[in-house]
Amino acid sequence: MNLQQLSYIIALADTGNFARAAEKNAVTQPTLSEMVQKLEDELGVKIFDRSRQPVNLTREGKVIINRARSILAEVDRLREFALELKGEVVGEIHLGILSTLAPYLLPLFLPSFASKYPLLRIFIKEMTADEMIFALKKNTIDLGLLATPLQEPQLAEYPLFQEAFFVYASAKEKLPRKKYLTLKEINPHRIWLLAKGQCFHNQVVSLCELKQTESAWENMQYEAGSIESLINLVDRNEGITILPQLALMNLTAPQKRNLREFADPVPARQISLVCLQSFPRKKIMERLREEIILKLPILPGKKRRVLSPF
Repeated sequence: MNLQQLSYIIALADTGNFARAAEKNAVTQPTLSEMVQKLEDELGVKIFDRSRQPVNLTREGKVIINRARSILAEVDRLREFALELKGEVVGEIHLGILSTLAPYLLPLFLPSFASKYPLLRIFIKEMTADEMIFALKKNTIDLGLLATPLQEPQLAEYPLFQEAFFVYASAKEKLPRKKYLTLKEINPHRIWLLAKGQCFHNQVVSLCELKQTESAWENMQYEAGSIESLINLVDRNEGITILPQLALMNLTAPQKRNLREFADPVPARQISLVCLQSFPRKKIMERLREEIILKLPILPGKKRRVLSPF
């Protein structure tokens, strides 16, 4: 058994076709087919069902492929870890980030971080929290920026900051004329939400105790795909939404007049950098964490900064 054979079976699992898998590995189809067969013979397990097109994984094959992916990912990380031991920050890092964070947080730290480490290739993908957790466990991303705690034993959480929530309401909404609002003073039937599947949707639903009545609201049938969509809905169609604090940076002066703060205790979400407990490249993770905290802006609110960095 060798690493090249693992690469062959992964390519075959991804493509479902011997010819395309061979092309992906720059070998002939007979060579790839022979090496896959040898690996199956050595393991005593049929990884692929060749009776169908495209080629399918067997039940045992699915487990083998997942393990092969983990092994190859660890080999790649071992090379990069060895370079980091010598003080070099090189290679590549795959970062997942929530779509409710990406437009606001990435511009703050990414340019300076990339310029500090020009030999490091950074791949970034917007994902839901569930997608990120799955990808972290499968080693398809290295780090995730998401709301915590997650209560996932396989994952290590490194808190960055707490982000306060704000009320963003149309001037036509009948809200108490005071600076700080309580949750009870917000009409849940007037709230616009993000689409289901995004953790910020779940946080707002839980925060405003909407779980039991959500399906009964006629004005909740439209679920926005982004924070900017929520803001536009309030601006053009009245109503209320809840914004995370970083989103305040993009508001215009007239829009900022629609903001209202929450009374204590101010609801917030904790944002953390998350990786596998076994993630070996702790140095690059710590440098990324330091850069993010360093670049946190001063924003409106009782706590002024994006609450307190950890």
